Amino acid sequence: MEPERTVMQSFGENIWTIDGDDVRMFKLLPFTTRMTVVRLQSGAVWILSPVQPSPERQRAVDRLGPVEHLVAPNKIHSLGIKPWKALYPSARVWTSPAFSQRHPDIAVDAALSNDVETPWSGEIDHCVIAGHAVLDEVAFLHRPSGTLILTDLIQKHEAAGAPLVWRGVKQLVGVLGREGGVPRDIRLSIRDRAAMRRSIDTILSWDFDNLIIAHGHCVKGGAREDVGRAFNWITSV
Repeated sequence: MEPERTVMQSFGENIWTIDGDDVRMFKLLPFTTRMTVVRLQSGAVWILSPVQPSPERQRAVDRLGPVEHLVAPNKIHSLGIKPWKALYPSARVWTSPAFSQRHPDIAVDAALSNDVETPWSGEIDHCVIAGHAVLDEVAFLHRPSGTLILTDLIQKHEAAGAPLVWRGVKQLVGVLGREGGVPRDIRLSIRDRAAMRRSIDTILSWDFDNLIIAHGHCVKGGAREDVGRAFNWITSV
């Protein structure tokens, strides 16, 4: 029998990533997916933006401990919440502020705000990104590993192997390759620039050196400069 391939990648102290299946935005634009898994000091497992489960993904997570928290970091990333909740019925579901408006069929234990106290607050900070007309993303900082975790706010899609038309679209939107950045559509749909600037200032005040994102290249070491550059369009004016 062939050994089971490794689906979980270590990203630091008690933090891992698992790549999911590709999805298609608007049923056309191909996107890679990724979830973040943290083992808390209590031994509980915290999963952010869960991808669709598979037997090998579930086995990898089960080796870490009991799954107690499932987190949807924005209203778009709902794909894996229901199936992982079915596997772990006692896990609590935490979501972004507007998640339930888009997904009234998914049971939620708590919507995150900047004032909400969480069981993981001693290890993971969070900040709701304010001021955007559509995106209700929550950013996270895993303090033990110095890792900033974003979902759609920064994207760095792989260029190699992608069809020419999609490379062109992603380059036009500003999210192609290891430089990537904040998608142009997000930049152009800000409702309150001052509020978003305050949120970004909070993120940049955190102590991090690594970056995990849901779509594209993550950064191990030197992420502060990389993230600062990605947000320069709002912090420099």
